[in-house]
Amino acid sequence: MCAMRVNKLDRGYAIAGYAMVTPALLVIALVTLFPIGYSIYMSLNAIQSTYSGFQFSFIGLHNYAIIFGIAEFWQSLGFTTGYAIVTVVIELILGMLTALALNQPIKGRGFAVAAMLIPWTLITVISAQMWGYIFNPVYGVLNAILLQLHIIGQPILWLGLPNLAIPSLMVADIWKTTPFVTMILLAGLQLIPTELYEAARIDGASAVRVFFQVTFPLLRPSIGLAALFRILQAFGLFDLPFVLTQGGPGTSTESIAMLAYKALFNDGEFGPGTAVAVSTVVLVILLALVSLRALRTQVGEVES
Repeated sequence: MCAMRVNKLDRGYAIAGYAMVTPALLVIALVTLFPIGYSIYMSLNAIQSTYSGFQFSFIGLHNYAIIFGIAEFWQSLGFTTGYAIVTVVIELILGMLTALALNQPIKGRGFAVAAMLIPWTLITVISAQMWGYIFNPVYGVLNAILLQLHIIGQPILWLGLPNLAIPSLMVADIWKTTPFVTMILLAGLQLIPTELYEAARIDGASAVRVFFQVTFPLLRPSIGLAALFRILQAFGLFDLPFVLTQGGPGTSTESIAMLAYKALFNDGEFGPGTAVAVSTVVLVILLALVSLRALRTQVGEVES
């Protein structure tokens, strides 16, 4: 009898819990799941814009065949993938070094952390404009410094040449997002028990050995989380190249998000444009799963 009452009580608590979270779940479904589902539906149709609205004609995977058959899609995908790999790796390395430095009991650490967060708090469009002034070939600060130091003999078109525009974008992105990676890794370092370091020092372990046998293994979940967030952000790259290079020179810095934007809003190709967006989402999900598996992490759990 008591067990039945407990089961009924638990069932009542469960129903009350579901009732309280249902409104939030409905809002999430409305603002996230519905747009995703509608985008998939649009990608499977030929869409015509008329005076009375949009007309949909189901064509299956034809839009995907179109985008997979054009060189611009693969160029944008290649640029975005390479950009994501290079920037995320560099940000993880710089973020790790900075986090290790800030984890020490140094004087002025609070001020250093606050100053480091300034790039991350800036809106990307504003920081892109700032870097546009820095890279400007006429009155840019970078050219002025290099000319004064006699490193270069004439101004360089940093954003006008493909082999320079891509690294310039990466520098601007790394400058802005490294603090974000640093804060995640610093939080992970703070969770590592100091007793482990004391035991390692008693055993005579060197600093390098302590890092690879104590710090890095215990920091893997934080590294995985930082890498996952940055991969998702890097594959959504849009505002930085949109402001700095408009995808140029040519299409050398045109990200996959810019390609979708151009197809949707410049060319009015709604079907292929949404197919590009959906393909990107699928690719990002696969990359996220691979990243989690490679770093042996799960959501809220570390594999033993």
